[in-house]
Amino acid sequence: MENFTYHRPASAADAAAAMKGAKDGKYLSGGQTLIPALKQGLASPSDIIDLGGLKNSGVTVGATVVIKAGTTHAEVAADAGLRKAIPGLSALAGGIGDPHVRHRGTIGGSIANNDPAADYPAACLGLGATIHTSKRKIAAGDFFTGMFSTALEEGEIVTAVEFPIPKKCGYAKFPNPASLYAMVGVMAAQLADGSPRVAVTGAGAGVFRATAMEAALAKDFSAAALNGVAVAAKGLNSDLHASADYRAHLITVMAKRAVEKAK
Repeated sequence: MENFTYHRPASAADAAAAMKGAKDGKYLSGGQTLIPALKQGLASPSDIIDLGGLKNSGVTVGATVVIKAGTTHAEVAADAGLRKAIPGLSALAGGIGDPHVRHRGTIGGSIANNDPAADYPAACLGLGATIHTSKRKIAAGDFFTGMFSTALEEGEIVTAVEFPIPKKCGYAKFPNPASLYAMVGVMAAQLADGSPRVAVTGAGAGVFRATAMEAALAKDFSAAALNGVAVAAKGLNSDLHASADYRAHLITVMAKRAVEKAK
């Protein structure tokens, strides 16, 4: 691990100023990706700006659900109001990593990092969330732009994620047995207006919507409606854990399970 200058700002403006003044700065939220990267020499920033000092955590349930960026996965999973409003999102948070990861990792850090196998991007895209930042609001469909890539500009900070409350939703994933990241994860939701959304993580270079499955569920929001509906293997990830064909098969299996879990 290389030397770096550590900052712990008390406001988003101070954090942005520290980043602007850094030669090669990195924001630190829960640190579940950055810290291992530092230890392995995969990252060597000149400055680390710790966002923990912003004290920006908590869940608010009203006409929508607003989760502040510094809220840990464990806090999301444990929130009683969220468990009632969007039980599928609560369950998703409770299945992220292990207890250590859930008590350190944050929702803002997860989506800003945009790991292609992370769970929250599927929730954001599947539920039609809006990402609040220090500068603007970004629809989830515009926020996730590719592998480890987002629409965030230099110095821009995720401050909260706002979720519309759906009629029902469910999440199912096939986890890597070592990391518990999703080899394939699917969020299936029926939005307040009755329209379905299906978002897939882990299978490709980034989260994406399964539009053929959405069309089938628009006619009948049931697992049976997905019989014979498949996602093409072309372009999906293929590695030592699973081939593209196997991941394509898992998408249908996980989508059916997600629909069955939806409530």
